[in-house]
Amino acid sequence: MADSSLRLLPWNSPEGKPCYLSADDPGSRLSRLADEVEAELIACGEEVLGGAESVLADRAAGERAVRFALVRTTESLRDVLRVAECRQGRAPRGAEGLSVREDSGAPGGWYGVREP
Repeated sequence: MADSSLRLLPWNSPEGKPCYLSADDPGSRLSRLADEVEAELIACGEEVLGGAESVLADRAAGERAVRFALVRTTESLRDVLRVAECRQGRAPRGAEGLSVREDSGAPGGWYGVREP
Protein backbone atom coordinates (compact mmCIF):
# COMPACT_ATOMS: atom_id res chain seq x y z
CA MET A 1 0.00 0.00 0.00
CA ALA A 2 1.34 3.42 -0.93
CA ASP A 3 1.88 6.24 1.53
CA SER A 4 -1.22 8.48 1.73
CA SER A 5 0.86 11.51 0.73
CA LEU A 6 1.53 9.90 -2.64
CA ARG A 7 -0.82 10.42 -5.56
CA LEU A 8 -1.64 7.39 -7.71
CA LEU A 9 -1.26 8.39 -11.35
CA PRO A 10 -3.62 7.21 -14.10
CA TRP A 11 -0.88 5.33 -15.97
CA ASN A 12 1.48 2.47 -15.26
CA SER A 13 5.23 2.17 -15.60
CA PRO A 14 6.65 0.38 -18.67
CA GLU A 15 6.81 -2.72 -16.43
CA GLY A 16 3.05 -2.43 -15.74
CA LYS A 17 3.46 -1.25 -12.14
CA PRO A 18 1.43 1.64 -10.68
CA CYS A 19 3.08 5.08 -10.75
CA TYR A 20 2.87 7.49 -7.83
CA LEU A 21 3.65 11.18 -7.54
CA SER A 22 5.09 12.79 -4.45
CA ALA A 23 4.45 16.51 -4.81
CA ASP A 24 3.52 19.19 -2.32
CA ASP A 25 1.93 21.28 -5.08
CA PRO A 26 -1.32 19.84 -6.53
CA GLY A 27 -0.90 22.41 -9.32
CA SER A 28 2.52 21.11 -10.36
CA ARG A 29 3.16 20.30 -13.99
CA LEU A 30 2.91 16.54 -13.46
CA SER A 31 -0.22 16.91 -11.30
CA ARG A 32 -1.87 18.97 -14.02
CA LEU A 33 -0.88 16.36 -16.62
CA ALA A 34 -2.41 13.61 -14.47
CA ASP A 35 -5.60 15.71 -14.12
CA GLU A 36 -5.75 16.10 -17.92
CA VAL A 37 -5.23 12.37 -18.50
CA GLU A 38 -7.97 11.54 -15.98
CA ALA A 39 -10.36 13.95 -17.70
CA GLU A 40 -9.53 12.46 -21.11
CA LEU A 41 -10.12 8.91 -19.86
CA ILE A 42 -13.53 9.94 -18.55
CA ALA A 43 -14.41 11.75 -21.80
CA CYS A 44 -13.40 8.68 -23.82
CA GLY A 45 -15.52 6.51 -21.54
CA GLU A 46 -18.53 8.76 -22.18
CA GLU A 47 -18.01 8.43 -25.96
CA VAL A 48 -17.65 4.66 -25.77
CA LEU A 49 -20.77 4.42 -23.63
CA GLY A 50 -22.73 6.36 -26.24
CA GLY A 51 -21.47 4.07 -28.99
CA ALA A 52 -22.28 0.94 -26.98
CA GLU A 53 -25.79 2.22 -26.28
CA SER A 54 -26.30 2.80 -30.01
CA VAL A 55 -25.15 -0.72 -30.85
CA LEU A 56 -27.40 -2.22 -28.20
CA ALA A 57 -30.37 -0.19 -29.47
CA ASP A 58 -29.82 -1.48 -33.01
CA ARG A 59 -31.59 -4.84 -33.19
CA ALA A 60 -29.87 -5.51 -36.52
CA ALA A 61 -26.39 -5.14 -35.00
CA GLY A 62 -24.40 -8.29 -35.57
CA GLU A 63 -22.26 -10.27 -33.19
CA ARG A 64 -19.07 -8.48 -34.34
CA ALA A 65 -20.54 -5.05 -33.55
CA VAL A 66 -21.78 -6.17 -30.14
CA ARG A 67 -18.45 -7.82 -29.28
CA PHE A 68 -16.53 -4.73 -30.40
CA ALA A 69 -18.77 -2.50 -28.28
CA LEU A 70 -18.30 -4.80 -25.29
CA VAL A 71 -14.51 -4.89 -25.68
CA ARG A 72 -14.32 -1.08 -25.90
CA THR A 73 -16.74 -0.70 -22.98
CA THR A 74 -14.64 -3.07 -20.87
CA GLU A 75 -11.48 -1.08 -21.69
CA SER A 76 -13.20 2.18 -20.80
CA LEU A 77 -14.63 0.79 -17.58
CA ARG A 78 -11.13 -0.33 -16.57
CA ASP A 79 -9.81 3.18 -17.27
CA VAL A 80 -12.61 4.93 -15.38
CA LEU A 81 -12.17 2.60 -12.41
CA ARG A 82 -8.48 3.54 -12.41
CA VAL A 83 -9.45 7.23 -12.36
CA ALA A 84 -11.80 6.53 -9.44
CA GLU A 85 -8.97 4.78 -7.61
CA CYS A 86 -6.65 7.71 -8.38
CA ARG A 87 -9.17 10.21 -7.05
CA GLN A 88 -10.01 8.26 -3.93
CA GLY A 89 -9.29 10.46 -0.97
CA ARG A 90 -8.95 13.61 -3.09
CA ALA A 91 -11.75 16.17 -3.16
CA PRO A 92 -13.02 17.13 -6.61
CA ARG A 93 -11.44 20.36 -7.85
CA GLY A 94 -13.80 23.23 -8.61
CA ALA A 95 -11.37 24.54 -11.23
CA GLU A 96 -11.97 21.37 -13.26
CA GLY A 97 -15.71 21.98 -13.24
CA LEU A 98 -16.43 19.12 -10.87
CA SER A 99 -18.84 19.16 -7.99
CA VAL A 100 -20.41 16.59 -5.72
CA ARG A 101 -24.16 16.16 -5.68
CA GLU A 102 -26.38 14.22 -3.35
CA ASP A 103 -28.94 11.49 -4.09
CA SER A 104 -27.74 10.03 -7.35
CA GLY A 105 -29.28 6.68 -6.64
CA ALA A 106 -25.76 5.28 -6.39
CA PRO A 107 -24.67 3.41 -3.26
CA GLY A 108 -24.17 6.03 -0.58
CA GLY A 109 -26.15 8.58 -2.59
CA TRP A 110 -23.12 10.60 -3.78
CA TYR A 111 -21.47 11.03 -7.12
CA GLY A 112 -19.24 13.43 -9.03
CA VAL A 113 -20.64 15.37 -11.98
CA ARG A 114 -19.14 17.66 -14.57
CA GLU A 115 -20.85 21.04 -14.63
CA PRO A 116 -21.71 22.57 -18.03
